[in-house]
Amino acid sequence: MTFGHFGPAMPQSSILDPRSSALDPQSSVLQATLRVTEIFFSLQGETSRVGLPTVFVRLTGCPLRCGYCDTAYAFYGGKTMTLAAILSEVAQHAPRYVTVTGGEPLAQKNCHALLKELCDRGYSVSLETSGAVDVSQVDRRVSKILDLKTPGSGECDKNRWTNLDHLTAHDEIKFVLCDEADYRWAKQVLAERRLDRICPVLFSPSYHDLPPRTLAEWILRDRLPVRLQVQLHKQLWGEGPGR
Repeated sequence: MTFGHFGPAMPQSSILDPRSSALDPQSSVLQATLRVTEIFFSLQGETSRVGLPTVFVRLTGCPLRCGYCDTAYAFYGGKTMTLAAILSEVAQHAPRYVTVTGGEPLAQKNCHALLKELCDRGYSVSLETSGAVDVSQVDRRVSKILDLKTPGSGECDKNRWTNLDHLTAHDEIKFVLCDEADYRWAKQVLAERRLDRICPVLFSPSYHDLPPRTLAEWILRDRLPVRLQVQLHKQLWGEGPGR
C-alpha cells in the first residue's frame, strides 16, 4: 500500500542505512543533545499527510512570537535528551511517519543530526519550520513544511525568502491566514513567486480568527491552485499539548 508520494511500508528489519550511527549506539552523534518539549503519537492534523498515524517530536524554543501561536508552551522549559534517547522513544511507537516540530526546531543546531538519523532508520520524516531559519542544510530526504508568515502573524518581516530556492516537489508551503487582508497578501505572493510550481501550497485559517468556510469560498471564487487545510487534530481533540 502507498500513500501518495510517501512510499510503501518497509519492514523494520530492512530499513537501517548501513552508514547509520544506529549501528553504534555509543557514537558521539547519538550522544548529542536537544531540548525537547514532548514526544507523542497521534494523527497528523495538517499537510498532505493529514490523518496518518505519526510520532511527533516537539523541540523547545522559537525566535518568533506569532500572534496566533498555539504552541507557546514550547517556547521554554522542556528537557534535555540525547539523540539516542529520542530515537529510542520514537521507535517504541513503531511508526512509519515522524514529524519534527516546535517551536522552531531548526533553532537548535542538533536538529539536523536528528533529522538525518530518523531518515537513516527508514522513517518518512517531515519538518515543520517557520521559514525564518535557513533550510538549505536540511537532509534532502526530509519533507520540509515551510510556514510563510503573513502580516496578520506579526512576524512577516522574518520570512527568509531565499528558503524557497531550497524547496523541491516533495516539500510544502503553508500560509496561516487571519483575515481577508492576509488572504490577499498570500494570493499575491502565490502568483508573483509562482509557488504552486515549486511544491504543494496550503492555505489554513487561523483557528480562532477565520472561519474555514469563508476561506473555502475565497479559494473557489478565485480558483487558486492551493489546498484548503483545517487542523484535524483540533477538530478531534481541541487544543492542548500532546495532540
